[in-house]
Amino acid sequence: MNILQQQIKLMKRPLGTPKQEDFEFTQAPIGEPAEGEVLVRTNYISVDPYLRGRMNDVKSYVPPFKLDSVISSGVVAQVVESKSPHFQKNDIVTGMLGWQEYTVAEESAIRKIDTTLAPASAYLSVLGMTGLTAYFGLLEIGQPKKGETVVVSGAAGAVGSVVGQIAKIKGAQVVGIAGSDGKIKYLIDELGFDAAINYKTEDVKTALHKACPNGIDVYFENVGGEIGDAVLPLLNKFARIPVCGAISSYNNEEADIGTRVQGYLIKTSSLMRGFTVGDYASRFREGSEALAGWLKEGKLNYEETVTDGFDHTIDAFLDLFKGANLGKAIVKVSEIE
Repeated sequence: MNILQQQIKLMKRPLGTPKQEDFEFTQAPIGEPAEGEVLVRTNYISVDPYLRGRMNDVKSYVPPFKLDSVISSGVVAQVVESKSPHFQKNDIVTGMLGWQEYTVAEESAIRKIDTTLAPASAYLSVLGMTGLTAYFGLLEIGQPKKGETVVVSGAAGAVGSVVGQIAKIKGAQVVGIAGSDGKIKYLIDELGFDAAINYKTEDVKTALHKACPNGIDVYFENVGGEIGDAVLPLLNKFARIPVCGAISSYNNEEADIGTRVQGYLIKTSSLMRGFTVGDYASRFREGSEALAGWLKEGKLNYEETVTDGFDHTIDAFLDLFKGANLGKAIVKVSEIE
């Protein structure tokens, strides 16, 4: 095809918080699929905090983005043309694809999704990688038990909101930490958290002591920094700490130095373990079925912050670091036909 499409490339390694000038909108021809490939039109793009780490040229669990190359993340798309026996025109699929309006994808890079279970965008949130991250991180590392106290930072985000709800399903007392009164209301009134703390207006240490009179058995870490430090003195014996993220330090230009954890972990025999959802790739079907079941039963709710228009993809990404999103941040690029 000679028709041009828009793409977004990373042009500079960000210093501190990313800026618009670190990215560039470019145009490129829409490709044509070869045998075993499909051409898809992008409907939704997932914007996620972890993408910030991939913009640094450092060793990590995934390779860094290359400069002058298209950024990629989770995408929901519709098949326009197929040269694969596994996909037909108009199938709705998801995969790790580029920030562009169209993609020629290998058949192994995408999978069909069932939009009778939930809207297509949910496969980037509660039924996608963020839901699976919550499921495996909490249940495999956190292992909450009935009556225990679970604290979740970044609780109104895509992962944290699902973590708290699963903990409630398992019979735990759940305390969320978030950054606005609106988010606090959402956690308690909509998601059923037992308590919630606004870290911007409350002293987190004091509020945690009040909300967790029996100590903390599980702390699901999404934020790090001073919030993570405030949790440590309240850990109970054999507490578990799944470390999913540390968004408070993602844009730091210098090393993040704070409270040393060793003493707290030794005194309480606590487990603190980092993870990525890819660690559980062989069990994704299990997690997806469990999440879909809870969603169908009305035990899981989810919220999406949807930004309209491919032109606003960078805006939506930068808003993550301002705490502007409630639930999963998604960019809507086109309608599903």
